[in-house]
Amino acid sequence: MANALTVTRMALSLMMLCFPAFSVPFYILYVVAGLTDMADGWIARKTGTVSEWGSRLDTAADCVFVAAGLVKLLPAMELPRFMLIWIALIAAIKGINVLSGFVIQKRSVALHTVLNKVTGALLFALPLTVPLVSPRVSGCVVCLAATLAAIQEGHFIRLKKCQ
Repeated sequence: MANALTVTRMALSLMMLCFPAFSVPFYILYVVAGLTDMADGWIARKTGTVSEWGSRLDTAADCVFVAAGLVKLLPAMELPRFMLIWIALIAAIKGINVLSGFVIQKRSVALHTVLNKVTGALLFALPLTVPLVSPRVSGCVVCLAATLAAIQEGHFIRLKKCQ
């Protein structure tokens, strides 16, 4: 059941690409996909079906969701250049972390740290707050949290403290 929700998140994420950012269908798909992200881990823990494969599938679904969201939302929000550079730097740090996991631990490492979860929640909330808060402000908050989470993740990978 949990893995089915995770795969559903991937499908919903790809469907978001078919609609304009901030449209009603986009928001519906976005929110439902986000809810599946919250539910799949909880269901896996409650049903005793937590697995390494499920965790990796969840990470892949998160990547698809974030990528689809970025493809639709970044052009629509007209973020300043410094923020786009900041986002690229965060992506570079995350990429280095993935490579470090393979080099240092000889395996794919997906960390679900508290800071990564906080970043995910802030990132999820950002498009929902666009009518209320300037994306320049909310974007800086998300980027700061994502930077700290990426640095922490790299530190844990290098110390071999994988959760």
